[in-house]
Amino acid sequence: MAIRQSSTDQVFGALSNPTRRGILDLLLAGPQTAQEIAGRFDLSRPSVSEHLAILRSAGLVRAEKDGRFQRYSIVPAPLHEVQAWLSPYERFWRERAADLGHVLNELEQEQT
Repeated sequence: MAIRQSSTDQVFGALSNPTRRGILDLLLAGPQTAQEIAGRFDLSRPSVSEHLAILRSAGLVRAEKDGRFQRYSIVPAPLHEVQAWLSPYERFWRERAADLGHVLNELEQEQT
């Protein structure tokens, strides 16, 4: 039985690649063409286009026609979904760090 991938699974899959994360970092500065993006990486334009297709499929970027070119820009909504999914884990680790801080303070007080 095949398991259907959720949109969050697609986003995590897209974000698992460092090149795609780098592309998103570049797009924070504003929309860019595949050629402009390729100029910032040691990749061919077709390779960058493949990465952009995966990012588009995950809903992380959109393309808008600009003359002969497509300009790619970030779509923030899927990143908000990931942040919401990660939020309970962040709270968990913050609580654990606070507990560790309390233990360390108690140890320090015992030594003085």
